[in-house]
Amino acid sequence: MRVFLAGATGAIGRQLVPQLLAAGHQVTGMTRSPARAEQLRSAGAEPAVADALDREAVIEAVRQARPDAIVHQLTAIPALIDPRRIERDFVLTDRLRTEGTHNLLAGARQVGASRVIAQSIAFAYAPAPPGTLYVESDPLLPVDQAPKSFRRTAGAITELERSVLSANGIVLRYGYFYGPGSSIARDGTMAHALRKRRIPIVGAGTGVWSFVHVEDAARATLAALDREGPATYNVVDERPAEVSEWLPAFAQAVGAPRPLKVPALIARPFAGSYGIQTMVDVRGASGELARRELDWQPRYPSWRDGFRDGLG
Repeated sequence: MRVFLAGATGAIGRQLVPQLLAAGHQVTGMTRSPARAEQLRSAGAEPAVADALDREAVIEAVRQARPDAIVHQLTAIPALIDPRRIERDFVLTDRLRTEGTHNLLAGARQVGASRVIAQSIAFAYAPAPPGTLYVESDPLLPVDQAPKSFRRTAGAITELERSVLSANGIVLRYGYFYGPGSSIARDGTMAHALRKRRIPIVGAGTGVWSFVHVEDAARATLAALDREGPATYNVVDERPAEVSEWLPAFAQAVGAPRPLKVPALIARPFAGSYGIQTMVDVRGASGELARRELDWQPRYPSWRDGFRDGLG
């Protein structure tokens, strides 16, 4: 296929470009940076320089590429998120999930692209009891139930998924990324923060995270090109884990001291309601549907394997 990849130089894009090319696809990678355009050309992709929030520029870039498929991997997430300022830190990403999505879909309609695949997240479901693993049919987090600082983001995720599915596209709800180019990497910002003992285990650390290595996330995206939509998949490994389990393991893997434990009441002024939720209340997701329908098997079926061998 001719594939138009928006977000081609991000953590997933850098993994996905060579996989697409190796599979025989022609790739146009969109970036707003002329310098990164040269990186894409060197990698074997055709660069398209455009601001994702400039509707006419995006439509023209898509028109020139004439793609069969559009893959939306646009985000602008800070290297290290401040949970107290989540609303500020996600302003641009929320616009990319709404305006950017609408612009790409407008381009897809112009050229009659037969496939649209978009990045979402597997940790924005409605609250559920302990022990629950979310499946794709479970409802997303309603805006009015989200922590105040996360409400705009919850709305942006809902709008992205609604728009893509209405266009018969495929939504990939990725777990927490780790590996090269992400914050959870040997040289990532989370590792640096842990070495300085700036990330504690809050409360009992009962929040359950589902992970996916960036290479495995890209492989699932490649596999999704062979599917027709509308469809939604959780793209996560097989081993959801509580913060109290995975955070000390990650610290050990990157040579950081064991994280401190801090009561939730004391941590709240520093972590905010969103930070407390991710440490205590978040639930994991099941990736069984993606493994079955996409014929996708992660190289790292457990984050323990990835923390040992895949942190970069």
